[in-house]
Amino acid sequence: MSHLSRRSILGGLIAAPLAAAPAIASPWRPERPVELVVGFAPGGGTDIVARLFARHLEQRLGQPITVVNRPGASSEVALTYVARSRPDGQTLALTNMPSFVTVPVERRAQYTLDSFAFVGNIMTDPTGIVVKADGPIRDVPDLIRRALADPEGITVSTSGIGTDDHLMMVMIQRLTGARFTIVHFTGAPIQRTNLMGGNVQVNTMSVGEVMPDPRGLRFIGHGGSAPSRFAPEVPTFKSLGLDFEMYSERGLVVPIATPDRILGRLREAVQEAASDPATIRAFEAQSIEPTLEPGPMWEARMRAAQVQYAELWRNTPWIS
Repeated sequence: MSHLSRRSILGGLIAAPLAAAPAIASPWRPERPVELVVGFAPGGGTDIVARLFARHLEQRLGQPITVVNRPGASSEVALTYVARSRPDGQTLALTNMPSFVTVPVERRAQYTLDSFAFVGNIMTDPTGIVVKADGPIRDVPDLIRRALADPEGITVSTSGIGTDDHLMMVMIQRLTGARFTIVHFTGAPIQRTNLMGGNVQVNTMSVGEVMPDPRGLRFIGHGGSAPSRFAPEVPTFKSLGLDFEMYSERGLVVPIATPDRILGRLREAVQEAASDPATIRAFEAQSIEPTLEPGPMWEARMRAAQVQYAELWRNTPWIS
């Protein structure tokens, strides 16, 4: 029989439970820089939000975040790219509501809501109407009177088919009987260029796309439920008798097969970043309303919204 000292026996008894204890997994973190994909051109509202938020999110994830613009087809190009990416947390999309839910309604899209896991919504931005400050159109009632007198004689720009901009004009046409000639671009910068150049008479842009630099523009109305604190003098459509609301909302999604461990950490990181006072100040400096909505709640609301837009499509299709 081998000889064991009291010290050796006690050491073995103490060490055994420690060796048998399960290892605690460390929080997931990206292995390399993260891609944040945007479905609109650089310089527009979605792109600005992506670049602002990326700076705060990357501090939580411990890796740089590169914003990649893939404009086209009202963000279908970008969302399809992300839906087909590896589900490893390295590729995210910044969605834009309502096109996120309307694209699969209006066409045979290359993605559905089932293609994604929902990380979280981070902001809302009322959609509005802008004209040239020195132009003839004075306000929303004036715009509607002119359109009724000259059907399709006023050209209005949007950032894409099925976007908040476009659907806002669909609702105004439906409620008033006015008809506009609607043209679609890839984002706010080219819309502004065409307005100032006289190629269109009206732009559809959100509060956050107008108020940081309103030079040369007259903001005549928006789709918020109440006056915006960033543009308190601008009337809401509801106050003008047009009973609807319209917002641009932006949130983060990843491919549906993303593991729970990765999705959970991304949701935590987005909540941490969105709740940071520095992030809130950065959004507010761009006239953007920070609105954090956790992934599961946001997903439920988006699915309900898609049902509503499908009903609108059946009654008032916005493309032929």
